[in-house]
Amino acid sequence: MESLTIKQVRRLALLRAGLLKPVWTGLPSRAAGKGKRARGRCHQVIDRFGYLQLDTVSVAGARTHSIVLTSRLGGFDASLGEQLLNDDKALFEYWGHEACWIPMSLYPHFEFRRRDFRVHPWWGDILGEHKKLAQDLLRRIDQEGPLRSMDLEGASGQGWWDIKIAKRVAEALWSAGDLAIRERKNFHRYFDLTERVIPESARDEIIDDEKAIDTLLLKALDGHGWAATGTLAATWRWVNMKEVLQASLERLVSSNQIVACQLETKQRNIPGWIRPSDLELIPKIDALRPRRDKGVLLSPFDPVLWDRNRVKLLFDFDQKIEIYKPAEQRRFGYYCLPVLAGEHLIGRVDLKADRKKGVLKTLSCHFEEQNDKSKYKITMVNAVNRYAESVGLVSSSE
Repeated sequence: MESLTIKQVRRLALLRAGLLKPVWTGLPSRAAGKGKRARGRCHQVIDRFGYLQLDTVSVAGARTHSIVLTSRLGGFDASLGEQLLNDDKALFEYWGHEACWIPMSLYPHFEFRRRDFRVHPWWGDILGEHKKLAQDLLRRIDQEGPLRSMDLEGASGQGWWDIKIAKRVAEALWSAGDLAIRERKNFHRYFDLTERVIPESARDEIIDDEKAIDTLLLKALDGHGWAATGTLAATWRWVNMKEVLQASLERLVSSNQIVACQLETKQRNIPGWIRPSDLELIPKIDALRPRRDKGVLLSPFDPVLWDRNRVKLLFDFDQKIEIYKPAEQRRFGYYCLPVLAGEHLIGRVDLKADRKKGVLKTLSCHFEEQNDKSKYKITMVNAVNRYAESVGLVSSSE
């Protein structure tokens, strides 16, 4: 079995994630304005992972999907990130790792999930229990056009699980593939009939389940470089699919598309997988000298960061999301963005945008204990300033 060190896997992860020099990553490093070329470069980044995770929080001046692109594309205008679904037919919105924008080329590969989600993973057979409401909703959208979820009739409850039933049915229809998200305005979703959103070529392409699983597994490795089986499963939220995943791994090994590869640690060797083409990059990776002076802020939901155990293993960094904690229980802040310098996560900053004053406030700044604060202070400032420019604000500290 092949073996890699933590340093090698960490560098490979950053290379595949587009967070090193473009000559190494094969991805662009500049946004190229706001037009078609800029959107094309955004799609290149998204295609590397196969998804761009969505989240509503915009307290730092941009939402996670824009922050992920900002961290990779210098000169990127974060407002462009909000328009990607609306601009063309290159993306569709669906359940990937979480709710994500996904390359349209992968639409046929999620047919197995749309079929499975006819019984909703949270709400059970809601479409069967509310057939008339589902039919009426489809008829209404057919006749009136796209509807926002907030426009649906019914009284809303006080919490997530008391969500009004019409909205639940609409989301269940979307999960099952009967509805699609046409666009987002101010981050509000507009539901429309699938045939009016998804191109006919994507809807008519038939891909069997085995090929779909194989393709998505390879796409997960495309973004991670090396990964353990658990990380691959979590990339697409594959729950209770152990046998299906194992069969896919065996097929891909037999066809020489992946090889078994263990990660060497002081405590134990961790089994995992890698593509042969990435394994061939290891001698070049050993010779890399990532620059530490050009820091970059990462979204807390960045593809490199959402697997917290993997982040701890590769970067010795405790990735924390404290949005849901009461203020007095937060250690770092409400919405902290980790700071990457070269191949190391050196700290995190808690930011808050004040659009009226045109400033991006740094509420708190924390360096990792093992790092020399004086050594990385300028790097941290440069990272915040670059991000502030991307979101159209001037950096300021409280």
